[in-house]
Amino acid sequence: MKRLYEELAEYDKADIYPFHMPGHKRNPACMAADFPVHMDITEITDFDNLHHPEGLIKKAQENAAFLYGVKETYFSVNGSTAALQAAISASVRRGGRILAARNCHKAVYHTIYLRDLDPVYCYPLEDEELGINGGISVSRVERQLESHPDVEAVVITSPTYDGVVSDISGIAEAAHRHGVPLIVDEAHGAHFPFSGYFPQSAINCGADLVVQSLHKTLPSLTQTAVLHRCSDRVSEGLLCRFMGMYQSSSPSYILMASIDACMAGIKKNGNDMFREYTKKLSETRKMLEKCKNIRLLTPKTGEKNAVFDYDRSKLLFSIPGGSMTATELFDLLHREYALELEMDGISYVVALTSVGDTEEGFQRLTEAILDIDRRLGQGQLSGRSDASVPEETDKDTRSDIRTQADRNPYKEMKQRMRLADAMDAEAEEVLLEESVGKISAEFAYLYPPGIPLIVPGEQVTGQLVRNLRSCMEQGLSLQGLRDSSNRMIRVVKE
Repeated sequence: MKRLYEELAEYDKADIYPFHMPGHKRNPACMAADFPVHMDITEITDFDNLHHPEGLIKKAQENAAFLYGVKETYFSVNGSTAALQAAISASVRRGGRILAARNCHKAVYHTIYLRDLDPVYCYPLEDEELGINGGISVSRVERQLESHPDVEAVVITSPTYDGVVSDISGIAEAAHRHGVPLIVDEAHGAHFPFSGYFPQSAINCGADLVVQSLHKTLPSLTQTAVLHRCSDRVSEGLLCRFMGMYQSSSPSYILMASIDACMAGIKKNGNDMFREYTKKLSETRKMLEKCKNIRLLTPKTGEKNAVFDYDRSKLLFSIPGGSMTATELFDLLHREYALELEMDGISYVVALTSVGDTEEGFQRLTEAILDIDRRLGQGQLSGRSDASVPEETDKDTRSDIRTQADRNPYKEMKQRMRLADAMDAEAEEVLLEESVGKISAEFAYLYPPGIPLIVPGEQVTGQLVRNLRSCMEQGLSLQGLRDSSNRMIRVVKE
């Protein structure tokens, strides 16, 4: 049997006229731009059906499962979002209780709302030196499971957006001792199994369900992800049911073929691809570590911050001393060096690398960072740290804002209401500064990475308001609040 991507390419050459969807009828002349309409099909003869796979797609998923060494793999054309939603829904009864790492992606919280779950949170430890979240402590998971024996599943994110990996084996053992499955959002770790340079994947560390975004770190199209079933602790039938609910009933064959082609490419050339990639990445990190004014952040492993391992494909840069903010560094790299990084945070920027990076790409990044480092040392660059603060804000207030705001804004919050109850409650909009002590009825998060700073049902604090203001004044993308100006927040009406 040919592979899905091969059959799709062959069908493109066939003399078959489409009296079926999509409406472009594989006719590029009817489109206002050049799109690959010739390969964009629906569930036609011999091309199988994602929601009831029996042929090409079934085989493609089996090939992926074999490559990763898991029981089953499900394709997701709605990204890791749909896969996470299906994993949680299949593991926890409606209205049940789930133990969730508080630094999970917003997709986890949306599922908690949709299924009316009662979440118990486990907060990550903090790497105070670097100003980033550390890992999820095994002992914290154990304590929460002992305190809440009705928890039905555990869900954590590892690696984090910053590359921090938790002790999955230890957390899995704790979950299994309490008779519940472990779901790992490994969206940023799809590349882990293919090189010893990277941490071990959760699929090899006892996790029961593992979600990976192929498009984040492997050569696959945007929106492609997989859900791996690694044990029998979660029902296969329920996973299939919820994958069908959370995905489009008209899945893109281009996206599915992209997943299949990615798997085929790695199986055939993966060893050579990853050998070259990790060699270039290692050399790049060594060069960047020579900087004197820009710091390449590398979390240290240890119990203090629960960092079990670190994904070295992530390049995190900060500028100690405040001579330039992370946003200013991010903008400078874009404006003067034509480099678009993944994210600018409060105190650092993130550059993602992958097996798709070229020698030229690594060289350009290295030369740019070294050049900026040199210019900083010679006093040729000065930060514009007040540029995004409103003119009417006096100098003392600007200084006070920066002093009081945290480098790591993800702080422990008090949960006063169930998430779903707070979202559905009668609410009112109030100024951020007047919301302290009230219960939030909506999310607020930086995107990327999409981790909520506050969740509906949690109590607004003065520190949260200062952190939100600081994020906005630095030009970071604060989302979630209904008020797009981010001046107001919806709170539960008293």
